Amino acid sequence: MIILRRLRICILMVSAMLTMESVAATMRSNYDWSPVMDAIIKVESNGNPRAVNGKHAGVLQISPILVRECNNILKRRGSKKRYTLNDRFCPKKSREMFVLIQSEHNPENNVSHAIRMWNGGTGYSVRGTNGYYRRVKKHL
Repeated sequence: MIILRRLRICILMVSAMLTMESVAATMRSNYDWSPVMDAIIKVESNGNPRAVNGKHAGVLQISPILVRECNNILKRRGSKKRYTLNDRFCPKKSREMFVLIQSEHNPENNVSHAIRMWNGGTGYSVRGTNGYYRRVKKHL
């Protein structure tokens, strides 16, 4: 009985370590999204961290649904970190959320997919995002 309990504890510890390593690997992704984010920021808010349009806010015009999705991703990955709605007004945290969303929904780091998904969501249509895509590409 004691051996079984110790074995379970060891398994839980190893599982937690693997989850933490997965989160750390995602956060230190080698892909540099800065040029894409800068172009999106230009289109979305012209760099104004206080920009608000309906439920969207900040330099990247982040919605409450996207904040919730980021927190769900972090939870699934075993991270204790969470974002708040006010974090949308912080350019650094907004960029972190962008990278987190890309790591989950665009692991191949496809720039076209990233731009279109930012405008149309994960189920975007190419036709529906063409205008946005062209505006962002002008700034790249």
